Amino acid sequence: MRIALAQILSGTDPAANLQLVREYTERAADAGAKLVVFPEATMCRFGVPLAPIAEPLDGPWANGVRQIARDAGITVVAGMFAPTSDGRVTNTLIAAGPGTPNEPDTRYDKIHLYDAFGFTESRKVAPGREPVVITVDGVGVGLTTCYDVRFPALYTELADRGAQLIVVAASWGAGPGKLEQWTLLTRARALDSTSYVAAAGQADPGDSANGKGAPTGVGGSLIASPLGEVVASAGSQPELVVADLALDAVDAARKNIAVLRNRSSFVQLDRAESPG
Repeated sequence: MRIALAQILSGTDPAANLQLVREYTERAADAGAKLVVFPEATMCRFGVPLAPIAEPLDGPWANGVRQIARDAGITVVAGMFAPTSDGRVTNTLIAAGPGTPNEPDTRYDKIHLYDAFGFTESRKVAPGREPVVITVDGVGVGLTTCYDVRFPALYTELADRGAQLIVVAASWGAGPGKLEQWTLLTRARALDSTSYVAAAGQADPGDSANGKGAPTGVGGSLIASPLGEVVASAGSQPELVVADLALDAVDAARKNIAVLRNRSSFVQLDRAESPG
């Protein structure tokens, strides 16, 4: 399976960002990819009010992504913001293209909100509740977003639900050691789930973003194998990363390491032997 990571640098204009989606999707399709993954906050970067930007999943921005996916003939995953009834937004991944329903509900709402490193995402963003696995070219693909990568249980749950590949769309916060953490966590989640993990982050804006401490990206998009090896990676600037995944490596890793199977046995044993 050939996939692509679109490490872009989103601005504050959704229309301009949608044009980036079109450009990178066409490049990914020309390269033979079946799936292209864009970062979190593709619709609009963090650091500005999100409620005025947010649109429903049947609105013009999401429909624009669907049209781009149809035109290119590949599946597109991209981060956007949708309104909620309590005045906040959801931090949502839309999935569009072959193998995904045409209804405006093929979505994943970020479960773990980034209330860390001095940023409080939950003030403006409502959390999701449900893990999501889609099918792309016959392959189960789990959807996760940024801060989710610090929570291993979500990744093992997605593997339990049939994911062989798990994507992480991120707008990673900068700071001492943060890029190294991003790489380490992505590789660790691949090992935890014995799945490929494809992590698409926002490029590093350098001094051009005035996000007042908002997570606006560090680059470093990468694909990790089920053994935690880096298959392909990007630098800090906008880049399209294309890689071929040997999906039989997932079955081999799950037979040889068997952490998913052994984990289930351990949980049963622990419950059986616990007092009461």
